[in-house]
Amino acid sequence: MERTEKLCALSAPLLAWYDKNKRDLPWRIDNSPYRVWVSEVMLQQTRVEAAKEHYIRFLRELPTVSALASCPEDKLLKLWEGLGYYSRAKNMQKAAREIAARGRFPDTAEELEKLPGVGKYTAGAVASISFGKPSPAVDGNVVRVLSRILGDAEPQEILRGRYFAELVPAYPQGRCGDFTQSLMELGALICLPASPKCLLCPVCGICETKSDALPAKKEKPARKETDMTVFVFKNEGGIWLKKRDSGVLSGLTEFYNKEEKLSAAQAERFLCGAGLQNVTLKRAGTHKHVFTHLVWHMTAYIAETDEDVAALPSFSSMRFYAKKEAEESVSIPSAFRWCLKYI
Repeated sequence: MERTEKLCALSAPLLAWYDKNKRDLPWRIDNSPYRVWVSEVMLQQTRVEAAKEHYIRFLRELPTVSALASCPEDKLLKLWEGLGYYSRAKNMQKAAREIAARGRFPDTAEELEKLPGVGKYTAGAVASISFGKPSPAVDGNVVRVLSRILGDAEPQEILRGRYFAELVPAYPQGRCGDFTQSLMELGALICLPASPKCLLCPVCGICETKSDALPAKKEKPARKETDMTVFVFKNEGGIWLKKRDSGVLSGLTEFYNKEEKLSAAQAERFLCGAGLQNVTLKRAGTHKHVFTHLVWHMTAYIAETDEDVAALPSFSSMRFYAKKEAEESVSIPSAFRWCLKYI
């Protein structure tokens, strides 16, 4: 069976399996483009179970493109809190403003891909699921499924581009969105990265691999490791926070920190040198935060003071927040949110 013939043979058994086994997910209740788009952006780098509650809350607060376009950034980032990769939310808002300005949602993958933050995968997902277009959405799950079915051992980056083109003839008229989702679902439930459930696979009969031998594994680069000291400045009324001005998490709210590991004695000397005269310093705890290409080894100190921290030149970028405001209204990324238990 040739490649095109094999790909075209997928739709009937896959759709029959999908109809019986698809998960009950909140973004499958309504396939309108805004809702599908929000779900696909949330699911980038985020597990399905972690995204579900965030999706429901996000749509409750921002039910339309116009609502997202006009949402204050602080509120948007608070709604996004816990999902990470905050640039996704910022790009969504930029795209929402473009969509609102033109008065309609683009209905082809080519037009969708022109929006800020919308890549080929997301564009294909929205075009097929919401508009019924034969537009493939090829992510890591789909590459894994197809590489095993077709026996392709090339690097995933090469296969991904190839599959976007090769899948187009396989799309069944009238069920393009379901076909896109059936491929994703097979990768999520059956064709797992390790220990695939081949005996339960609806297309096992035409699969070349029937194992986890493919796709070819790519060696991941070593993560950069950085030591960080975090100061939780607080008094009885609240805490001081600042906006991160560069690097990872740029523009988000954080506790004051230095990219080096300070002992308690060194931390005290630093605060004294910065001009704080009346401060009680206590070591709070440690935390390791892992990003895609970076690891932070964090040591936190509680710095209790009645002085106005932001009045000192070294801390002039900081702002005081009442405890309730900090917990309920300020978006603090998970890299720093663990420090909230010390306030």
